[in-house]
Amino acid sequence: MYQLLNDLSIIEVSSFVASPTAGLYCAQMGAEVIRVDHKAGGLDYDRYMLTKEGRSLSWENLNRAKKSVALDLRSGEGRELAVALAAKTGNCITNLPEKSFLSHDAMKAAQPAGAPDMTSVRIMGWHDGRQAMDFTVNAAAGYPLMTGPEEWDMETAPPVNQVLPAWDFITGAYCAFAMLAALRQRDATGEGSEVRVPLGDVAIGTLANSGTMAEMLFRGGDRERLGNAIWGAFGRDFRTSDGVRFMVAALTPKQWAGLVKAFDVAAPISALEAETGEDFASGDRPRFEHRHALFDIFQKVADGLDYAALSARMAAEGCTFEKYRTAHEAANDPELVRDNPLFGPSPPNPSGFEYPATRSFANLPGREPGNPAPAPFLGEHSEEVLAERLGLSSGAIGALVDAGTVALSDKDSR
Repeated sequence: MYQLLNDLSIIEVSSFVASPTAGLYCAQMGAEVIRVDHKAGGLDYDRYMLTKEGRSLSWENLNRAKKSVALDLRSGEGRELAVALAAKTGNCITNLPEKSFLSHDAMKAAQPAGAPDMTSVRIMGWHDGRQAMDFTVNAAAGYPLMTGPEEWDMETAPPVNQVLPAWDFITGAYCAFAMLAALRQRDATGEGSEVRVPLGDVAIGTLANSGTMAEMLFRGGDRERLGNAIWGAFGRDFRTSDGVRFMVAALTPKQWAGLVKAFDVAAPISALEAETGEDFASGDRPRFEHRHALFDIFQKVADGLDYAALSARMAAEGCTFEKYRTAHEAANDPELVRDNPLFGPSPPNPSGFEYPATRSFANLPGREPGNPAPAPFLGEHSEEVLAERLGLSSGAIGALVDAGTVALSDKDSR
């Protein structure tokens, strides 16, 4: 954790992936992020996969470095406490509906004198209020029908969903940025902001920003499936004589020259250039348009070499390539994990399971990143936060606990 945001406190009332990701990225930069959940846990508290003790590994990793307050969010008093925490702090990230008890107007109306003007970031489904989640907006954006083997028929072949909920993570990252942008404006003007970020707009907006929307409108139809080939450039998966699959990409003149040299294919490439009238060193277009003939040339070489030999040649020429790994292999790869400064030692996780944990993705040379912080137990900081933020006495908090409005740590409950 870097301490770039250690003067910032954020109340997070969220579940699933996008909203917790926004809070996580702020926490990893030093912000105090206080996650407020229903006392039995939010909708994501038991998200698969669970340890044998019933602890969610997803929840544990998306909530590192945060504090946890557990309230009865189905009761009026519990909701009032959540609103009061957000109002007093002045900063809130949530994916609750705008018409819920935690509306921006409700938080702003509850602000005490001297509180910073309310700034909230709210993740929505679609801009018109319809519900959405990663896999449904992905379907709407068209990407699953661009994915799959090249020989599949465009009209009858099924869609192929991506495994990673990428739109959730992109939205979470965008919301962390949006929160800091709104806070910068408040620092300059004193005025807070209500920021709404629809998950669906992130997906369809990315389709537009990438140029893909313009491409579809320009061509008047859909892009063909390409299998594992890279659209508009040279790149694909290949397989060596010992059965190892690897991905190669050559988007720059240097990458292309290195690949030609590593595979020792200058002669057949020159012959193909003479046949087609193209100069494959001139850019992406000719390499992409003649990709099938080029793929055959490179695959023929890969057929005669094992991966150790070919990867050594590619590394020597500065090629851009990686061997395909399973996720289990990646998690155990020393280069990716053990020797990567991104990862630190296992903190005392609520699950009790020890494994490498990430620091901030950003690396600030000359600054100490610190070791990864643990996720909290649900309700671990209820008493501390209510006392410090709302000025409640221990007796008042005890009465709220006895009434079931506030829950304390569930450390020993599983």
